[in-house]
Amino acid sequence: MKPFTTPSTSLGILGAGAAAALIAAASDLALVLDEGGVIQDVAFQNDELGRDLGAPSWIGRPWTATVSAESRSKIEAILRDATAEGTIRWRHINHPGARDSQIPVLFGAARMEGAGKLVAFGRDMRAMSDLQQRLVNAQQSLEQDYSRMRHVEIRYQLLFQMSSEAVLVADATTLRVTEANPAAHRFFGDGIKRLLGRGLPHAFDPAGAEAVGAMAATVRVSGRADDVRVRLSEGGRHALLSASLFREDNVSLLLVRVSPAPGHDADALTDTRSTLLTAVENAPDGFVVIDAASRIITANAAFLELAGLASEEAARGESLDRWLGREGVDLDVLLVNLRQRGSVRLFSTIVRGEFGATTEVEVSAASLTHEGEPRYGLAIRNVGRRLSPEPASERPGSVEHLTELIGRVSLKELVRQSTDMIERLCIETALKMTGDNRASAAEMLGLSRQSLYVKLRRYGLGDLAQEAGDLA
Repeated sequence: MKPFTTPSTSLGILGAGAAAALIAAASDLALVLDEGGVIQDVAFQNDELGRDLGAPSWIGRPWTATVSAESRSKIEAILRDATAEGTIRWRHINHPGARDSQIPVLFGAARMEGAGKLVAFGRDMRAMSDLQQRLVNAQQSLEQDYSRMRHVEIRYQLLFQMSSEAVLVADATTLRVTEANPAAHRFFGDGIKRLLGRGLPHAFDPAGAEAVGAMAATVRVSGRADDVRVRLSEGGRHALLSASLFREDNVSLLLVRVSPAPGHDADALTDTRSTLLTAVENAPDGFVVIDAASRIITANAAFLELAGLASEEAARGESLDRWLGREGVDLDVLLVNLRQRGSVRLFSTIVRGEFGATTEVEVSAASLTHEGEPRYGLAIRNVGRRLSPEPASERPGSVEHLTELIGRVSLKELVRQSTDMIERLCIETALKMTGDNRASAAEMLGLSRQSLYVKLRRYGLGDLAQEAGDLA
């Protein structure tokens, strides 16, 4: 600042009180110091600032004792540079405040000629500091948003470039193609060069161009449209087009996916699969598909009849455990075996109808994957009317077969069947070791001949005519 030219004339009439009022009015915080930097007097604009700084207690203390450690060297520089010519060098000083905060004050000092004192002028910088902090926070937030947007754009570009499906980006109004991924270049071949920068309909025959225009109009209105089948103008290949609408920089764009349309063989395969699905739907055995949480995805009419349901909607989304087997037991056992083995055959259980009826069933199931998610298909056959000479005789032939029965029959039945299996194996071994000499086999097993023959009849072993001759 340039000093007054004639201060003795213009300000000579000022007394100490007037000078003090001017100094206090010219700054938020004013200090009067001696040559050693000891505070002689303090003035501040408002009580809040003085209270936050603790300024009334500064009188008689060195100025350096009232500031933070990193600001003491700046105080010494202010005292050293203070002159009476009016040139003031301002420095940022931090004062310890309440609650461990720092109060920034911009200080400059001037020497009072002939009085041996200095006056320090301070400007409260808290408002400016808050603005600076807000600016820094806003800048950091913008940097973070920009970084996120950059990463999103990189991911989009990677997906766009690595997609095996031909993808085009076109203006929603003019249908001018602006971008095409490598798969689109491969699909259209040399025609992609003529397509870029031109309208999308140019790639197709007249009927296809009309269909593309209609699809684009529908997408602009509703945001989506059904796929359209078109024919390329070069090569005559058929393709399926689907489009979705998005906005970028206030411009509406279409993301167009192009895939080869099913050919003759594919159409025949589709018809075959359709026939298979129709056969499953009309099969006399129940069929149901569930997800990993046992919720029903679809079920045929035979299953709905077993469960006593009027429509598929009543079953869809419900847990199969509601109808199949003992609640919380049978289905869990079935799913554990499915996950371990991939398939299960002839799992005996029941279906509980909506109106209390129960039906004995056998379940054969297989696990599959659909779009990366596990699915389970279950064929459910009603065996309630099946005639069997031995209803409970699902005799195990090995330890592995016995293990498979766990969860399908009771523990008591498992123990009985295990005993029968061991007894039969022992009799067969004894007969083999004695060359089919039944008297010796009975002696080896500690049985009477009559007991041995009873067990032979029970297990269907040996020749009954021979048995009658032995007894005779």
